[in-house]
Amino acid sequence: MNIHIYLPQLLGGVLIGCSILILMLSIGRIAGISGISSGLLDKEPQGGKLWRFVFIVGLILGAILLQFTFPILLPLRQELPIFIVICSGLLVGFGAHLGGGCTSGHGICGIGRLSKRSIIATCLFMSSGAATVFITRHILGA
Repeated sequence: MNIHIYLPQLLGGVLIGCSILILMLSIGRIAGISGISSGLLDKEPQGGKLWRFVFIVGLILGAILLQFTFPILLPLRQELPIFIVICSGLLVGFGAHLGGGCTSGHGICGIGRLSKRSIIATCLFMSSGAATVFITRHILGA
């Protein structure tokens, strides 16, 4: 088995875990991206806006930096019409709002805290995602 092919994923997981731990220990907040980004739209979100802005900018700059530093590690994306991308983003945002959180809030932070609500939510959105991929790829042929 060639272990070095898994090192980027392992390193990424460790960095995500460390960033979540730092956020929790420094300001006592959970790193749920949907909650952080929706707080930027609120007039006066609990905990303020500055840390939310810095967090989101860090996510974007981190992705850009990674792409320019290690371009071979990132998989090629399938080109989709912009309408599909916008509709998909809106549906994901609505689902995250409806479910009271997103994959990072429930899937990473919530499961890490052994929250039953987060475990159930993660199982539901993972199975919904799997069903969506199956339907769109194998039934609709998209």
